[in-house]
Amino acid sequence: MTTWLTTPSHARWLEHQTTSLLAFARPSPLPAGGFGYLDANGALVTARGAELWISCRMTHCFAMAAMMGHPGYAPLADHGVRSLLDGPFADKQNGGWYSAITADGAPASDTKEAYAHGFVILAAASAAAANRPNARELLDKALQTNLAHFWNEQDGMVADACSQDFATTDPYRGVNSNMHTLEAYLAAADVTQDPAWLHRGLRISTRVVHENARSNNWRIPEHYDESWSPLLEYNDDNKADKFRPYGATPGHGLEWARLILHLHAGLQAIDPAQAPDWMVPAARNLYARAIEDGWAPGGTPGFAYTVGWDGTPVTTQRLHWVAAEAIGAAAALHHATQDPIYATDYQKWWDYVAEFVIDHEKGSWHHETDPDGRPDITIWPGKPDVYHAVQATLIPRLPLAPAMAPALAAGLLDVR
Repeated sequence: MTTWLTTPSHARWLEHQTTSLLAFARPSPLPAGGFGYLDANGALVTARGAELWISCRMTHCFAMAAMMGHPGYAPLADHGVRSLLDGPFADKQNGGWYSAITADGAPASDTKEAYAHGFVILAAASAAAANRPNARELLDKALQTNLAHFWNEQDGMVADACSQDFATTDPYRGVNSNMHTLEAYLAAADVTQDPAWLHRGLRISTRVVHENARSNNWRIPEHYDESWSPLLEYNDDNKADKFRPYGATPGHGLEWARLILHLHAGLQAIDPAQAPDWMVPAARNLYARAIEDGWAPGGTPGFAYTVGWDGTPVTTQRLHWVAAEAIGAAAALHHATQDPIYATDYQKWWDYVAEFVIDHEKGSWHHETDPDGRPDITIWPGKPDVYHAVQATLIPRLPLAPAMAPALAAGLLDVR
C-alpha cells in the first residue's frame, strides 16, 4: 500500500518544509552569544537576551542542516558551540550552564535546570555528529555535568533544578526534564558509542511509562515531590503554565510514545534481548490515549494542551509542538508496526498543520492557535524556535535508530 510515508514526492515536500523553517531561523544569532527569541514575523527580539534551551535547540537544528548539505548553517552551529563551551552561558566558576543570559551577555538566572542541560547534551551531540570544532569537548563536559549534578543513580531519574553552585537541589521532580534528558541520552549513546546512556534512558522510561503511565490509564503524571510521589494537583491555580501545566499533557504522551520507540530500536541494535517487549505496546497505548483525550475537543481540529485525570479538556489552546509530536509519533509507530492506521493518522495530522499551523505568509509555524484555529498568544507569543517543527519534517525520513543527528551523519536520510 502506497502512503505518504513511502512516497518520494512527499519526502520532497518535507525537504522543502525543512528548508523553509531553517531559513526562518537564520536571523536568530545574538552577538553576545547564543540564539535569541524570534517574534511572529521572524525578527530577533534582542531585548530578551537568550535562553539556554532555545540556544541549544537552534544549535541542534543548525548542526543537522550542515549535515544535510545546507550552505551557511555550519557557522551557525559553531556559534552555538562557542556560546556553550566558552561563551556567556558557561558558568566558569561552578560548572554547568546558566539558564538565561541578558542582552549584554550577563547571567539572568541563578538556577541550573536539568531541562536546559539536557538540551546542552543534545546540541553538543548533534554538533559532534556533524564534526564541528570543539563539539566533542562540549559533549564530554555536558555529560559529566549531568552525571555529577542531575542524574540520581538510586532513583534512575534526573532531578529538576539545582542552585547555581549545585550545593542544593530543588525538591520538585518533573517528567518533562527527564523526557528531554532521555532524548539527549539517545543522541549521546550513538555519538559516544557508550550503551550506558541507553540503559539510563531505559530506567527513566521504565518508571515514567511502564510503571506510572500504565497504572494511570496511560495518562502520564508530570509532577512529583523529591521522593517521586506524584503531585496530581500541582499547578491547579496555574493550569496553562508553559513548562509545568496542571493535569496530563497529551503532547507529552505522543512524545514519549516516539522516544521509547527510538530507545527500543537503539537497544535492539545492540542486542534484541536488551529491548523489553513492553515498549512497542506501551507506545501504542500512549498514542491512543493522547489522541482520544486531546484531539478535537469541542469538535474543532487541533490538540488540547492539557486534560484532567478523567480526560476532560482543561486548556484547549492548540500549541504547535503537540501537532509536531503527533506527526513524529505516527511516523515512528508506522515504522515500528507497519499498521496502516498510523499512516492514515500521519496524513491527517499534516493536513491539520498545513491548514492551521504553518504560517504560509510570514514563515515558520504559529506556536499557538485558539480552538477555532486562529493565531493566538495566550501561552506562547511569537515563534521562539523551530526545533519541534524541523524534527517533524525529518522523523518521517529517518530510521528509528540511530538518533536523528547521528543518522544524518551516517547518510541515512530517506533510507528506511
